[in-house]
Amino acid sequence: MAGIGFGLRHLLKQNSYLALLRAYGYAALIGSGPWVMSIVAIMVLGLLVSAGQQQSALFVSDFLVSVTWLVASSLIVTGPLQMIFTRFIADQLYIDRPDRVLPNLIGLITLTTGLALTISLAVAFIWANEAPLVYKILMIMAFVILCNLWNVAVFVAGVKNYHHVIFAFAMGYGATLALGLWWQDIGITGLLSAFVVGQMLLVSLLMIMVIRTYPGDKSWALAFFSRDSTRLQLLGIGLFYNLGIWADKLMFWFNPTTSISVIPPLRAAPLYDLPLFLAYLSIIPGMAVFLMRIETDFAENCSEFDRAIRNGHSLEDIDSWRKAMRISVRRGIYDILKIQGLTVLVLLLAGAQVLAFMGFSSWYLPMFSVLVVAVGIQVPALFIRTPNERFTSRGDRDRPAFMSYGR
Repeated sequence: MAGIGFGLRHLLKQNSYLALLRAYGYAALIGSGPWVMSIVAIMVLGLLVSAGQQQSALFVSDFLVSVTWLVASSLIVTGPLQMIFTRFIADQLYIDRPDRVLPNLIGLITLTTGLALTISLAVAFIWANEAPLVYKILMIMAFVILCNLWNVAVFVAGVKNYHHVIFAFAMGYGATLALGLWWQDIGITGLLSAFVVGQMLLVSLLMIMVIRTYPGDKSWALAFFSRDSTRLQLLGIGLFYNLGIWADKLMFWFNPTTSISVIPPLRAAPLYDLPLFLAYLSIIPGMAVFLMRIETDFAENCSEFDRAIRNGHSLEDIDSWRKAMRISVRRGIYDILKIQGLTVLVLLLAGAQVLAFMGFSSWYLPMFSVLVVAVGIQVPALFIRTPNERFTSRGDRDRPAFMSYGR
């Protein structure tokens, strides 16, 4: 994430409330990532289409369920590769080999595309249903694009020009909203087509930024998947981390007493899914504080600590920067707990008004309150990174201990 921090720190140095609001606004959008932003865009699109045509409620529901399954499955499938690739890229940037970034990203995209196509075609063949052929094709396209979006999104916080990052997100999700409203008369096919076009545009814009930031001399490489670079533990972490995030949803979806069949084999739990998506919007303030603290305090102290070791400074200097890192982490955790706790408290007190303002039934309030607390607990957990010596290798012996973290 070192790239975006330069821009955020520049805003903070302006010493104005407007610059502070801009910095936290950018941090909220970038820190929340395409996952939360996609939830916002899809929900807004669904609400606008439903408000315009009452008879469209059925296909809007089918569209929301389809996108939810696409996001969940793509994150679970690509999670292991993301973890390995993130570790590999961090290593290459640390040893000043940015020329290896782009070839390996293209190699990852090639590998991911093949894997996603294989899985989606197998699912379409095994669970042949009465859905139109166009729907199946769009679902396959959307699944492949989302799998690659998560891979490219690894670089979002590393691009120094945060204006371009925000522009890419605005164009991608803006296109989804605009085309979705334009093509709503076609039904679920129109909404899915808008989603595919918007996500394709977002991936393309992010790829352009990566190419400009990390130019390479090779066209393709799979060095990140080599025997020396691969950490088998990271495969498990990437898989089970995303499975853990979606485990509760899967339990509700596959339980016949809490779910309904939408488009076989896709199922949904209406009384659980909607309050869950609304609750996930509450992580935006916490993620903004998380990114700001990592980029403004911890990143600078971490760089000075590394520089002190490399330049042979005294043990006293090295220890002082180590203590500064610990203090910045503690302050970050405290700020996250404070901001997220306040957000949870406000939503618990005003939950009924929030649901009424958005036009949802008060029946969702008990589940919404429980999920707001659960999601609030998840935010500080994202701040924790535990070092694990088992991830070290021969190449780690010349690196500071803090660079041998699992992620």
